[in-house]
Amino acid sequence: MPQLSYFYGISIEMYYFDHSPPHFHAKYAEHDAQIQLTNGVIMHGHLPRRARKLVEEWRLLHEAELASAWEASRGIGRFDKIAPLP
Repeated sequence: MPQLSYFYGISIEMYYFDHSPPHFHAKYAEHDAQIQLTNGVIMHGHLPRRARKLVEEWRLLHEAELASAWEASRGIGRFDKIAPLP
C-alpha cells in the first residue's frame, strides 16, 4: 500500500482501486484505522486518542490533496506524497 505521508510515528496510506467510500488508512504501532476522507469518521479499526487527534488535524489541512490522491488511485494509480504535520 503506497504511503501518502508519515509523521509522529503515524503512516498514512491508500490502496489503489480501493472500495468506496473514499478513505485512507492510518497506522500507528499495532493500531490500524480506515478513515473517511470527507468527514474523518473511522470506518474500521482504532487509533489511540493522541494519534487520532493528529490524524484529524492532518486530514483537515490536506482535504483537497486527499481527494486528488483518491481520484488518482482510482484511475492512473499513482499519487504524490502529502506533507506531514509540522
